[in-house]
Amino acid sequence: MGIEVKKRILSGTKETETVVWPTTNHERIREMKNKPEAIENPEENVFESVLDEVVRKGAQKMLETALNLEVEEFCRSHAERQDEAGRRLVVRNGFNRARDIVTGAGPLKVRTPRVDDRVLEEAEEPRFKSSLVPPYLRRTKNIEELVPVLYLKGISTGAFTEALEKILGKDVIGFSAENIVRMKQIWEKDYKAWSERDFSKSRYVYWWVDGIYFNVRLDDERQCILVIIGAKADGTKELIAVEDGFRESKESWASIIRALKRKGLIDGPGLAIGDGSLGFWAAIAEEFPDTKTQICWVHKTANVLDKLPSSLQGKAKKMIHDIYLAPTQQDANVAFDVFIEEFDLKYPKAVESLRSNRRELMSFYDFPAEQWVHIRSTNVIESTFATVRLRTKRTKGCGSRIATLTMVFKLAESAEKRWKKLRGYRKISQLLEGVQFQDGIALQKAA
Repeated sequence: MGIEVKKRILSGTKETETVVWPTTNHERIREMKNKPEAIENPEENVFESVLDEVVRKGAQKMLETALNLEVEEFCRSHAERQDEAGRRLVVRNGFNRARDIVTGAGPLKVRTPRVDDRVLEEAEEPRFKSSLVPPYLRRTKNIEELVPVLYLKGISTGAFTEALEKILGKDVIGFSAENIVRMKQIWEKDYKAWSERDFSKSRYVYWWVDGIYFNVRLDDERQCILVIIGAKADGTKELIAVEDGFRESKESWASIIRALKRKGLIDGPGLAIGDGSLGFWAAIAEEFPDTKTQICWVHKTANVLDKLPSSLQGKAKKMIHDIYLAPTQQDANVAFDVFIEEFDLKYPKAVESLRSNRRELMSFYDFPAEQWVHIRSTNVIESTFATVRLRTKRTKGCGSRIATLTMVFKLAESAEKRWKKLRGYRKISQLLEGVQFQDGIALQKAA
């Protein structure tokens, strides 16, 4: 026993499509139970399968509508092209063969409209090409990004098909283990091309730098990936370099900076933010001596607390926060001296760890106050590559050096799309023009 639903009117006719559903959920559940692929909780399966089908059909209908509108607009834009009898020369001409496209709503069978626009080819003008469904498209952009995310989350190559079936349904196509391997090879080519891009028109106000260590199964030494992220004149962040080095040494960092120069980079950043690694600071001082240095407060806090007993770490952490959250550098220096007075007698190593970088910890006061939250730490790198560390931990390291570099690059490339502009980015132009800042406030322009 069922309920007849006559809702859908087929295009161009008065015919209707009849859908018959069981009267109750119990009847639907019994149907599912009788299927060999039924799961242990059939009621849950019913609601999920029905909802998934509604979403998929809705997405398909929306796509068909959008494609039709796109073609109609194209034909309308060429309505003036007519033959001697007044008949249009750019008109619709049926549909192309249907093809399956994997989307976030599941696999969709798509038939793109065809256009008779041969007259445009004769006139050497662009012919119709759908911007919604380009030729040869087999999966949408979000699905392309899903693959590296799953890989970085620790899904092995052989398990991709099973994992994607759970997400997209059993009709998922184009994601066999062999295709994943080929996709990783494409990523390697993308990384190499990206590494050789031109920097002659690039200028950065800030650099965030860090070295990230991984276990590479085929190498004896732990691999260190050196990362540079920059902030441009418009306030957007950009991934500048992802290279491997040897233990964050001066020569490793200097090699990266010199490579950027060879690719056209002329000026160094106004400020570089990193941890206490001496290698980078020695390299940047040699290659770009005018760049100011800012030690990451997050790294420094962790180093200091590590030298204190756990019973005092909460108190010490609050006192450190009082330093770098102070509204002026003078207030910060007062809080700094209070910390020294509190811990110097009994815990000199903790105090020395902080005191040794006192000047470099205060550099952010010479830049716009709106941007302090960005430039007091290397959080943009830490948050991005936390997933990479998780991936290498689950898989017990990557297979090779290039596999690690490619993986880091793909994750950062995906994360880069979500990086937000710097606060107060309009003040960057003042920095680039030479305006000096004191306690985050702009002073007169430098002579």
